Amino acid sequence: MQLYSFFNSSTSYRVRIALALKGLDAGIRPINIRKLEHRAAAYMAMNPSGSVPMLHDGDLQLGQSLAIVDYLDATHPEPRLIPREAVARARVLELSSVIACDIHPVNNLRILRYLTDVLGVTAEQKDAWYRHWVQDGMRAVEALLERYGHGDFCFGDAPTLADVCLVPQIANAQRMGCDMSAYPRAMAVHAHCGTIEAFQRAAPSAQPDYTA
Repeated sequence: MQLYSFFNSSTSYRVRIALALKGLDAGIRPINIRKLEHRAAAYMAMNPSGSVPMLHDGDLQLGQSLAIVDYLDATHPEPRLIPREAVARARVLELSSVIACDIHPVNNLRILRYLTDVLGVTAEQKDAWYRHWVQDGMRAVEALLERYGHGDFCFGDAPTLADVCLVPQIANAQRMGCDMSAYPRAMAVHAHCGTIEAFQRAAPSAQPDYTA
């Protein structure tokens, strides 16, 4: 099993957490998105979306982090990250989708580059864009956690896809200088996850392609 990954990619980070939680040993194949290696013809031939991460497992080549986590749940179901029970599953997917569908896409590196390189926005305007969408999405995350969350993790005493999505998003927001003080429940989950070895092994600073 091989994972094509970039150390600072939050989507790659999600999959690294899932692999570590499941005790799966996937070799890391670094793809430097800052150098546009994800747009190289050979890589796009394997992964038409031209993005990271991509999982290579036997004959399977699979992109998109949520699809990869779902595949890992189906093929290596313990510990399960997407609950089977209908309401629990819906709550986990709801919160995960706020992060993966509302916050992340508009703050993806290729979007930020388009803002500066094509539309000509200033660095200050780009940062304001980033902070706006983080604040907008994290307000919803915090409200969902206050309403339905419980335990040390987002939903209970074991990690789920919600935690797999939340931790990288907070890491990115902190790296970009966002004030996260308005989200105490989310930050408490993030702090707890930081004490767990699987989350530590998946962190950007622990990756073979890490650069400060």
